[in-house]
Amino acid sequence: MRNLVFAWQFWALLSAAFAALTAIFAKVGIENVNSDFATFIRTVVILSVLGAILVGTGEWQPLATVSRRTYLFLVLSGLATGGSWLCYFRALKLGDAARVAPIDKLSVVLVAVFGAAFLGERLATVNWIGVGLIAAGAVLVALRV
Repeated sequence: MRNLVFAWQFWALLSAAFAALTAIFAKVGIENVNSDFATFIRTVVILSVLGAILVGTGEWQPLATVSRRTYLFLVLSGLATGGSWLCYFRALKLGDAARVAPIDKLSVVLVAVFGAAFLGERLATVNWIGVGLIAAGAVLVALRV
């Protein structure tokens, strides 16, 4: 079990499970509230919980220890996350969770493409086939027939 906790696969599966719960809980939660306000509430909860975790584990670090480059990319990541959340909640407000979530997961396909294009990451042919299948699967799940 100890090795499992240190495996990236374990944390990736937990991330997927929490992402699925996010879609279900959010779809119910935004029923009678503006989607942007719902995103605000969600963000306040995340900040509070993460702040408590950092303080509780002693992992808080002085802001001056973070490089300018790190700040730049974390701010850009934060802006991208905020944009993603706003769009995701708006999509959930307008559509079915079972159709919105797969389209949102096209981010997996985009990460593969962006990783190869901008980070020099290399995927084998079988990996690209998987990326294509993810894309096709997301589109098929999202179809209304």
